[in-house]
Amino acid sequence: RIYLFSGTHNNPMSERIFEGIVFVLGGCAYGLLEILFRGYTHWTMVITGGACILTMYHIQGVLMDLPLIAAATAGALIVTAYEFTVGLIVNVKLGWGIWDYSSIPFNILGQICPIYTMVWFLLCLIFIGTIKLLT
Repeated sequence: RIYLFSGTHNNPMSERIFEGIVFVLGGCAYGLLEILFRGYTHWTMVITGGACILTMYHIQGVLMDLPLIAAATAGALIVTAYEFTVGLIVNVKLGWGIWDYSSIPFNILGQICPIYTMVWFLLCLIFIGTIKLLT
């Protein structure tokens, strides 16, 4: 099977460059989504988005082999795990107050909540589904 982002780079340097491009594109997409829906973003969210997409890039073989619903669930859990970890650092430990989901039911420490995990699921469903269709 051929993947959209196949790791066909024989040169380790070119692979690192490609990973950098994936990271930057993922970070920009994440930041843009925040700007579109919240009206602003924070530089830590751009880094978080890059890390999310880079993680999915590294496990794309697994994601593409899973049924679409399972792959989207895995993607949503990856994003939620990153948001929780980053939230604990920037919001809880450093007190920067970048976001606070405390008022949303079933939140965990105000950093993650089921509503946003569902949003990430739907976005991953579209993203991964599109890649599956193109490959």
